[in-house]
Order: sequence, then structure tokens, then C-alpha cells
Amino acid sequence: MLKIQAERGSNAETRITKQVMKLDLIMQDIEYEILQECNFNATEIGDIVIDSRKATKNSLFVCLRGAQVDGHEFIADVAAKGAAAVIVDNIDRAENTSANTNKHAYPSGITVLHVNNARRALCVISANFNNRPAKKLRLFGVTGTNGKTSVTYMIENILRQITPTGLIGTIGLHINGNPINIPFTTSTTPDPQELHQILDYILQNGGKDVVMEVSSHALKLHKVDGLFFEVAVFTNLTQDHMDFHRTMDNYLACKVRLFTRSKCGVVNVDDKYSKQIIERGTCEKWLTYGINTPCDVRAVNIVDSDEGSEFSVQIGETLEQFFMPTKGLFNIYNALAAIATATAIGTDLSKIKSGIASFGGVPGRIQIVPNNRGLRVLVDYAHSPDGLVNIINAVRAFTDGKVITLFGCGGDRDAEKRPIMGRIAGELSDHCIITSDNPRTEQPDKIIAAIQDGVTETNCPFDTFVDRRTAIFHGISILQPGDSLIIAGKGHENYQLIGKDTLPFDDFEIAKSAMAG
Repeated sequence: MLKIQAERGSNAETRITKQVMKLDLIMQDIEYEILQECNFNATEIGDIVIDSRKATKNSLFVCLRGAQVDGHEFIADVAAKGAAAVIVDNIDRAENTSANTNKHAYPSGITVLHVNNARRALCVISANFNNRPAKKLRLFGVTGTNGKTSVTYMIENILRQITPTGLIGTIGLHINGNPINIPFTTSTTPDPQELHQILDYILQNGGKDVVMEVSSHALKLHKVDGLFFEVAVFTNLTQDHMDFHRTMDNYLACKVRLFTRSKCGVVNVDDKYSKQIIERGTCEKWLTYGINTPCDVRAVNIVDSDEGSEFSVQIGETLEQFFMPTKGLFNIYNALAAIATATAIGTDLSKIKSGIASFGGVPGRIQIVPNNRGLRVLVDYAHSPDGLVNIINAVRAFTDGKVITLFGCGGDRDAEKRPIMGRIAGELSDHCIITSDNPRTEQPDKIIAAIQDGVTETNCPFDTFVDRRTAIFHGISILQPGDSLIIAGKGHENYQLIGKDTLPFDDFEIAKSAMAG
């Protein structure tokens, strides 16, 4: 059983401490073979890890095979750190190939268990180790290329009026709207050993409903195997993550998986992939939403004002008036996804309206940088072609002067979208500033050059700066009254990945500093 304790502070990281569990209890409901035994029935496990550097005494190390690293190569390392057991799914790679050893010899003093698929096994043992918290929670999952974070925030804002909530996603963990500083090893959807720990934390803090972003990576890597969702939401599918999925068909197939483990599917019928989601999914119930196509929940009579957006929503046979304090057509779609989700579970209409009307936005999503110089500068997370279209069009709607778009593309990621994003920015903007995003191990100049190829296909003037801070200062320096500067790509992130280093960097704070100067 897992015991959760936490210390909270304004910036303090919440600490989660665990009790131990017998290894045989952790391995419930899994088919496995014992390759090497060391007091199996008496072995107590204090933690489950997938990173050999985090292995400690009495930990259980699960050997996962990644694109660049194979966990089977680190069995000796975790054994030396006192790990009590390891789970393998590749005997050939896990064997000790040192001279004068038997074929399947392992370090002494450690139990070795073989399973068919270590990633799937990780989900089951993580649930067992945390006393299966998901069974006691109502889960809502949101997937799609764009809009996942905003939609989860909107759904949670509605549900929180009715029941205690948890929110898991790109910006972290929230309980009843309050941020909890428990960092995830991976962004968007935590790895299973973290995810079930977080679900148990939410449960022990009174949570009933949990809304979470479910990425295509998480679905492909089996991170949410074993979870069943009350409602699954599909926002859209546009080109992104081709470095990982290779083809749009593969990308779509991963998204479909969420709709084979959900009771109700809520789908954006205006997206061209929606039909395939519904045809290939196995939900008991479907609810569609959109603007341009007849559907179950449809927005009409959309009017933007200085205060936000007013629109009517056709829900079945009734027409209801809604207000939302944010602008942009894509935000209308996000609101429709939340409205449809709440409708699917029978939420009172007054609560739905209140939740949409009180939605205050998401950090790093069309986030206005305050200043006393009358400048309009917005930070946004848009980092895909479709995301860039949405943010530029949204800002264009309330900009009298020029729209200046500052952006880059991530290194070691989908290179095909770089000239595409360059062309989109050039076609829709009055001026472009091309700079670094998270270059990682790629040369920033190479990434910028690929983006520049797309911009030069248009007549849009542009500047290039490898240093993102310099680019932001330049963007603000050329702003004229009535102009808007979009700083796109990183949104809420407070770091920049350059080489192997993670460096402090916050677009919002850098922009504030530039305007203060």
C-alpha cells in the first residue's frame, strides 16, 4: 500500500513518500517467468523505476527499450545500487555476456522476472503498487494535436463546481484548481509509475474526477493501459510528431486507442479525421461537436467583443447562449469540447455556462504580457502548423496594425514541418522573426534555415536571430501603436533545451524585462 505525504509551499516541491509492498503482490494479474529468484515471496519493494540512475535499495527496475537507450543494458548498474528485482522482456539483451558465464546469468542477489511486454507490465505493477487508485476515480481523457491543455482546463473548471477534481497535463498537476509542484519526468502524460502515484495523491486529497491530457506518445508507449475513461475527447489531428510516428496513419492509430478504452467519445466533427475516430473506436456512446457541420453540440451566431466571445450553442433541440472571456475561433472549439463533455455526463446547464464564463485562460496560451507602454505582446504555446494558423488568425482579428510573429522549431524533432510553419507564418503575418525554440542537439542555424525556406516563398519580410532573448527584445523594439507581437512555441515553459543542457528561459519574463527597459 502507498502512503502519500506532502509538504507545500509557494515554490516548494511536493514530496511523496512511499511504503513498501511485497513483490508477489505487485506482480498480481501479470503473466511472468522467474529467471532468477532471490527470496521472491519475501522481497519488499520500496519504489518502481525505469531510469537506472534513480534505482535505490529495494527498488524494482523495469527494463524498457527506447529509441536510443535499452534498459536491459543497465541491470548490473541497478543491482550494484541495491535494487531488489528487475523486469525484462528481452532475454537476449538482458543476459550477461561476460566470459565464463552461463547464457542467462545475472548479477547475484537480485530477482529477475521475464514478461512479454515490459511497458504493458509497468502499467499493471504501477497500479498495483499504488493500490489501484484509478478504480476509485472518474477519468476524463483529452487527445488531439492542438487544444488538449485548454480543453482539460475548461472541463475541470466546469466539474470543479460539482465535485473535487484533479487535472494532469502539460502544465503539471492541479487539485481543485490549485497547482501542486510534483514534476513529471515526461511532459503531458506522466510515465505509469508516476501517473498512478499522482492518481493516488489526488484520491487521498479528496479528488473524485480527474481530467488529463493523453498524448499520442503516451498511447503508443502504453502509458495509459489499464485505465478506463468515462469520456474521451478528440480535438483535431494535424501534422506534428512525424519524427516519432513517421506517418499520419500511425499518428491517427495511436489516437484511436483512447476511444477503445472509454465509455463515451466526444469528437470534433469538423476535423477530417473524426469519421475514422468514430468508425474505429468502440465507445458505447458518441457525442459530436463543431461549427461547420451538423452535430450534437454546435456553435452558431459567434460574436467577438472586447470582453471575449458570445455565441449560441445548439444542444439537441435547445439553443443556449454562452459567454467566454477569451477570443479566437479555436477557443470556441475548445469550449464546445468542454460543453459536450459536461453534457455527456448530464451536468446541469447552469454549471456548464458558469464554468465557461469563468474560464480565465491557461498560462502560456494567448497570454498577454502586461506593460505600461501600451504594447500588445502575447505568449503562446503554438508549435505546430495548425497551432500557428490558429494563433495568428486569432490575433489578426483584434489587431489594427501589423501582426509580427516570432517563432522557431524544436531540434531533434519533426523536421518536415519547419518550412511548412515558415510558409504559414509568412502568409499570415506582416513580419516574421525566426529564432531558436529548443534546439536540443541540432545546430540552431540549420533549423532556422529550414524555416526560412518556407518564409521566403512568401513576400513577408523577416529577421533571424539565433539567440531567442535577442529576438524577443528586437520584436518589442519594432512594435508600433496598434501592432501585435506573438511570441510562439514555448508558452508556459520556463526553460530552453540547448545541447544536453536545460537552461532557465521564460518567454513571458523575458518579454516583461524587455518592455520594462
